[in-house]
Amino acid sequence: MENKEIIVYGAYGYTGELIVRKCQELGVKPLLSGRNENKLKPVADKYGLPYQVADLKSDDLDKLLSGAKVVIHAAGPFIHTSKPMVEACIRNKVHYTDITGEIAVFAQARKYDEQAKEAGVMLLSGTGFDVVPSDCLAAHLKSRMADADDLVLAFYGTGRASRGTSLTVVEGLGMGGTIRKNGKLKQVPDAFDVKRFDFGPINMTAVTIPWGDVYTAFFSTGIPNIKVYMGLPEKVISSMKWGKYFGWLMRSEFVKKRARAKIIAGKAGPSDAQREKATTYLVGTATDKAGKALTSTIQTQEGYTLTAMTAVDIAKKIASGNFKPGFQTPSLAYGKDIICEVSGAQFEDLDD
Repeated sequence: MENKEIIVYGAYGYTGELIVRKCQELGVKPLLSGRNENKLKPVADKYGLPYQVADLKSDDLDKLLSGAKVVIHAAGPFIHTSKPMVEACIRNKVHYTDITGEIAVFAQARKYDEQAKEAGVMLLSGTGFDVVPSDCLAAHLKSRMADADDLVLAFYGTGRASRGTSLTVVEGLGMGGTIRKNGKLKQVPDAFDVKRFDFGPINMTAVTIPWGDVYTAFFSTGIPNIKVYMGLPEKVISSMKWGKYFGWLMRSEFVKKRARAKIIAGKAGPSDAQREKATTYLVGTATDKAGKALTSTIQTQEGYTLTAMTAVDIAKKIASGNFKPGFQTPSLAYGKDIICEVSGAQFEDLDD
């Protein structure tokens, strides 16, 4: 593929560089971009790829996107960075993808649905671990239960978070959680609901979190009631429960500034060896109004490894002309089995 068919924006971040590495493995030669040349140039030189510095300003982005087909936006926190890129993509008729898991970013992208359709471009947020495997699991459950009224998704990963993911979490400190009830998003306290899940090799406690599927799975499946849980140690869940009492403190810039400084001083993310050893387990249950429930699971690679795989695969599809204009979810654009195609994983239906 020509260098400017695919642009990786935020190429020098932890996940951004994993995406660049995956491109190289697959023979894709993207144009690398980002705001900081001192960080961008070493990555471009390392992989022998062209680069172009671009701030999130209209003029910079218009120059960057001229002649491109698709952007993989990997520079978070996306609540601060996605809007100017989405608008520039529509303006320049370039397809937009990102690796967000932030509900607000999905909701924001959907506001541009009609404009994107008019421009003939696709807006596909969540092309990484957030939310490809869980979105596909939701769609799989919907295919098994057409009249499902309630959807519960849960996941547990044995890996650790990157610096970028941790910084995104800091932005949401003290903000509470989100579920979907009767088709509407509903704000709930931190650690709103806690329950145990059988993830296969481990049975553990999980807590509701404001994961992207609370927003996207509704459009992928039409199921009106949705909760997403994450398996976490009991001590972490206990500390989350204090959010309902001390949310005001956690939301303060003083606390966030100290948290950011600690994260920035730490490691960028898990090592290659750590990622290779890690696994992610997902389980989902769809229930109809009569109370009948069906459960399915899927097991995938570690989250960042999978993100690079799915983000690049989807970008390649788009660059080759395989896309649907407007706001999409992974399963709406490419079907529920894209996760199986890319990762080699398979759905397991526990009640068959």
